[in-house]
Amino acid sequence: MQILFLGTSPFAVPALHRLLHESKHTILGVVTQPDRPQGRGGRVSSTPVKIAALEADLPIYQPEKVRAKAFVEFVREMQPDCLVVAAFGQLIPQRMLDIPRYGGINVHGSLLPRWRGAAPMQYSLMAGDAETGVTTMQMDAGLDTGDMLMRAVLPLTEEDNLGTIEGKLAALGADLLIETLAALERGDCPRIPQDPALVTQSPSLPPDIGAFDWARPARELHNLMRGVTPKPGAYTIWQGKRLKITEASVREDVSGEPGAVISVDNSGVTVGAGAQSLLLREVQPESKGRMAAGAWARGARVANGDRFESIVRQDTQGATDGNAG
Repeated sequence: MQILFLGTSPFAVPALHRLLHESKHTILGVVTQPDRPQGRGGRVSSTPVKIAALEADLPIYQPEKVRAKAFVEFVREMQPDCLVVAAFGQLIPQRMLDIPRYGGINVHGSLLPRWRGAAPMQYSLMAGDAETGVTTMQMDAGLDTGDMLMRAVLPLTEEDNLGTIEGKLAALGADLLIETLAALERGDCPRIPQDPALVTQSPSLPPDIGAFDWARPARELHNLMRGVTPKPGAYTIWQGKRLKITEASVREDVSGEPGAVISVDNSGVTVGAGAQSLLLREVQPESKGRMAAGAWARGARVANGDRFESIVRQDTQGATDGNAG
């Protein structure tokens, strides 16, 4: 099969590697987002997929908009058998999806129709889901609305966060992609429409998504931390400065005023929440490395009754221009 690969984030890299090294398919080229400034220094950086494509000496294309007429015609001239899309970050127009005989196959990081959109892994964790997974989908012009082809399930534990599951889901997705392409070539690939009643959305996350409002139940705060760790990170405010929370657990046996320190010991700092309490086990003060919360508290002279500030943010439905998360 002649494949044009479209991807941007680290989630897409294992799928590209599998196509390159463990399949009989030919990659005609790689389409990825343009190089953009990253981080505080604003240094222009290449996408992880571009870096992988450079290492493999593949043709690379970085259009500002894949829906542009000139780029669609360029793809038509390339005559791919299939578009493979994984965490690309732009909507693919129907006129491009209609070019290959197998259309566009999307590798999406959730069990569709749950968590359509740009941040499915994050939302699954923030919702406290017991499992997540990967779905391959026959793409249409909508945002993750196409028929489901195959899926693979990943159980979640209380200790899982974005950092622990992203690589696992990427590997699952790479395996599932190879299976899906083989079934498409055989002509026996299942195709299941998504149930509209089961749809949930996972739009792009706002920069302050990790802000702690201690009036929320401890379980919600814990799941929020899981969904945004390691990036962009969960945080609270201590004496006017941001304190990132990198490890925590729910304490069901203790409760107290929201944001108030209940106890400080070697296990960490227990803080009251809207229901139950949260044990902070590891934190990261501004401009410092991660450290045990108990050690930080001793250095900061945190005492019972002291309070962390709440940050009450207005949840917004972040706009997304991506086909896969």
